[in-house]
Amino acid sequence: MDTLCKDYFRQQQLRKIDGAELVSQNEHNLNCVITFQTHSILQSFMLRFEDLHLDCNDHLYIYDGAHAVSTPKWDLSCRDTRELVGPIHTRTNHVTLRYVTDNWGTERCGFHLIITAIKDPQTACNDFKCKTKEFCVHTDLVCDGVNHCADGSDETAGEKCGRGEIGLVLGMSVTNIVVGGVSALLILGLAVVGVAVCVYRQAPANPGANAFQPVHHAGLNGAGHAAPGSALNHGTTTLTRGPMGAHGLGPQSMGAMHMANPPHTLSLMQPGNWLRPVGTPLGYSAVRARLYCCLAK
Repeated sequence: MDTLCKDYFRQQQLRKIDGAELVSQNEHNLNCVITFQTHSILQSFMLRFEDLHLDCNDHLYIYDGAHAVSTPKWDLSCRDTRELVGPIHTRTNHVTLRYVTDNWGTERCGFHLIITAIKDPQTACNDFKCKTKEFCVHTDLVCDGVNHCADGSDETAGEKCGRGEIGLVLGMSVTNIVVGGVSALLILGLAVVGVAVCVYRQAPANPGANAFQPVHHAGLNGAGHAAPGSALNHGTTTLTRGPMGAHGLGPQSMGAMHMANPPHTLSLMQPGNWLRPVGTPLGYSAVRARLYCCLAK
């Protein structure tokens, strides 16, 4: 309203409209008059408030005519609310608003007014016909985001607004439904790929493919059971590469395995703690075994 009221040159002019949306919020020191006119004499105006909270010192005068003279048809102030006022209809094809405010107010003070030029249902309608009251409104007011018919039918017209039955049931347009479905499929595909990658990374490798398996024969920690000077006083470790696996085998099983599939063995003859330090478990990892092989050479 403040923008219209500052246009002093056009305040007294008649503004021909099919529809208008006026918003006022905490405006001070206004005293302006605005007149609207329909394009046809067969039309009238319907005024409907989406919000109405006026200060007790502010007044909105509504005249059913082209001039703000005599007594206004409606005098709205703090005692009036949107529910109490309801839709307002003029008898003529003109409506004049006079808005008067003082220098005090809060952010809540103001109004949201929708003005629509309508044609009586009994006359021929070449534009859009509202569903409930069957008012005829201009097609430019259909699907513009403003509820001009008061029943919302001008904003839910399936063919004109590009909304089918799905949009009316779910409250969304067909475009939004398609975009949402594609996004959901993409997210689901990414989730499946992520799970597959995690499972593949956690799968165990073949434990006996290329690993060296230590087999201890005697002389652990230099503590052989044979007499001093015997061959068992030196520890002997055979590193086996092949199909033995990671489990220990008995002497008979070892012999059978060597005959069936001879492994590649490397014997290290080193005395004392060189083969197994005290406190370490029996056997060596493949990396440590390779290091010992290099040192033995």
